[in-house]
Amino acid sequence: MNLFGYIILALVLFAIGGATVLTRRNGVIALLGVEIMLNSCNLVLVTFSRMWRNLDGQLFAFFVMVVAAAEVVVGLAIIISIFRTRGSASLDGANLLKN
Repeated sequence: MNLFGYIILALVLFAIGGATVLTRRNGVIALLGVEIMLNSCNLVLVTFSRMWRNLDGQLFAFFVMVVAAAEVVVGLAIIISIFRTRGSASLDGANLLKN
């Protein structure tokens, strides 16, 4: 698979993740969409890192994975709080957490 194939795959993954975030109301599914988008960015970083024979892109991809793990922890805590308040994981009731 050449460079163009990896870029197209990352573009398709990013589009799928973006569509998932914009169309789904369930918080867990929306978080999965964000993770797909971050992984597509990682694919691009690693692809160009390998193409230029430089480890900087792989290092950035590692940091993106660390931030994504922290994002999942915080996001799931918010979704659990919404679930306890409303009895549903729907993101429509997120404004109820202001109190």
